[in-house]
Amino acid sequence: MAGAGDPLAALLAACGRRDRQAFTRLYRSSSAKLFGVALRILRREDLAEEVLQDCYVSIWNHAQDYHPGLSAPMTWMTSIVRNRCLDRLRKPRLEVSDSEGEMIDQAISDDPGPLAELERSKDAEALARCLQALEARQRQAIALAFYDGLSHSELASHLRQPLGTVKTWVRRGLLRLKACLGGAA
Repeated sequence: MAGAGDPLAALLAACGRRDRQAFTRLYRSSSAKLFGVALRILRREDLAEEVLQDCYVSIWNHAQDYHPGLSAPMTWMTSIVRNRCLDRLRKPRLEVSDSEGEMIDQAISDDPGPLAELERSKDAEALARCLQALEARQRQAIALAFYDGLSHSELASHLRQPLGTVKTWVRRGLLRLKACLGGAA
């Protein structure tokens, strides 16, 4: 806790009375340590400087709220800096400089882009249209085989049909799909 003779407590009290010279002395006395706290949390000098500036504005505006009996002056100011830094880390950054291109390199993805998605949706529409053109039993056999992963023997059991019949449905259905999709391209 701060003693009555703590110079920072006296400076905070003077700042609470809007003494600009006291604020200058408070800044000179505490900014190096508080900058170190901000830098340790944010790990970037530019952000630490920005947050520290905001913190000193807050300290100036709330100096009259400081009570020496509750905490030491440096503890009070450090908690302001720490909380502001944590808020900064939580806040999404909308504008970021990337002069080295590191973020662009990280953003490159194997995920399909909008053009590939459009192409894929067109392919899906063509496939759906061609599947609808198949006979119902061919469509069902192909759907079960490809979407549910059933083997020919599992299909035969599931559909209660002879194995040769199911194989024929799948083979003929695939040939019709290939012809249909070949004409759609």
